[in-house]
Amino acid sequence: MECYYCKGELKDGVVPYFVKRKGYQFVIDRVPAYVCSQCGEYLFREKEVDLIQEIISALEQKIALMIIPNPSLQRKNSLRNNISSKLKTDKLRLKAT
Repeated sequence: MECYYCKGELKDGVVPYFVKRKGYQFVIDRVPAYVCSQCGEYLFREKEVDLIQEIISALEQKIALMIIPNPSLQRKNSLRNNISSKLKTDKLRLKAT
């Protein structure tokens, strides 16, 4: 497969996944991905994207039970959309190759 950015070769590898949201931070140290041997850009496979989204959704539900909402902070939806957008974009790029 070819890197979307630099046209380098994508190889099987692992990368960390990190998300910082209001109220928590979440890290998975080693997520399987296609990693560009030239620029280091990575692309998650559809399976990993789906699993990450499921984990984050479950985590947010649990955290919502213990966090007192702060109406002055309206960034939650914006951050969620940014992360979901990145994951969906990776999914689409993977399907296009």
